[in-house]
Amino acid sequence: MKIITITLMAMFIVFNILSKSEGKLVENFYNSTCPNVESIVKDAVTKKFKQEFITAQATLRLFFHDCFVEGCDASVIIRSPNGNAEKDASENLSLAGDGFDTVIKAKEAVEAVCPNIVSCADILALATRDVITLVGGPSFNVELGRRDGLVSQASRVEGKLPTSNFDLNQLNTIFSHHNLTQTDMIALSGAHTIGVSHCDQFANRLYPSIDPTLDSNYAQQLIAICPQNPHPDTVFQLDLQTSGIFDNLYYKNLVSGKGLLSSDQVLFTNPKSRSTVLDFAKNPKEFNDAFVIGMKKLGRVGVKTGNKGEIRRDCSKFNSS
Repeated sequence: MKIITITLMAMFIVFNILSKSEGKLVENFYNSTCPNVESIVKDAVTKKFKQEFITAQATLRLFFHDCFVEGCDASVIIRSPNGNAEKDASENLSLAGDGFDTVIKAKEAVEAVCPNIVSCADILALATRDVITLVGGPSFNVELGRRDGLVSQASRVEGKLPTSNFDLNQLNTIFSHHNLTQTDMIALSGAHTIGVSHCDQFANRLYPSIDPTLDSNYAQQLIAICPQNPHPDTVFQLDLQTSGIFDNLYYKNLVSGKGLLSSDQVLFTNPKSRSTVLDFAKNPKEFNDAFVIGMKKLGRVGVKTGNKGEIRRDCSKFNSS
């Protein structure tokens, strides 16, 4: 009996050692190695935000695209002279440069104080939280301890990001691959309360005939901005009334038939998800709380910790480059 007890204790100790060596995300990860990292990142992000308002939407979208492909490992920030890095995939070409610039500037500020300690992946996660609060969204504690990935290939992006014409089943499927529920998906879709979309992402709802789920007056507004052959740079606000404020008007718009993308409006038109949209439209706190839960779960997707990955010196290239 004693031998069995000792063996079990030994196995428990070994398991604990292995768990610690692999590492886990924790809120106070840099308390002893870079205690001011959050304030340093916040200052850099705030400065960038004051210079370019699009910083908020750009950084938030960058985080989503990063986590959905290789996991939250800053692989989307890698530059390639051959144009074959993750950021060069067709699905990522519309990512605004201000998102990349935000992370790079924050990394430079952190490196000046705590060199070779904080990953670009963690800086992106912190910066995303900070831009959300800068536009009036909920603040929350960010779990840290990610390491930067060692793979960034455009060929690995296809099929890993939701598209503007996804139906509810397709949305649920792609989010479930990352342990995100339908409620998480609907809450995270609320990020569309800020930012814009290019005309080609919703032209199918206008031509050759108007999507019957679109509010008729809203459809005419879209047609006025986006004719059949618009300029490639023409964009329309995802939330026409408060596009620069993080609020729950996105869900109210869905109820009114004013969801810009098919993947937005389907959340209300499909009876399986309608009740959650109605709840978020009526109760901004319920939406904020669900969004925070979704963001924390998203931030754990595919993370590299412990001895995996690296701490990049320059977010745009691998240390071995």
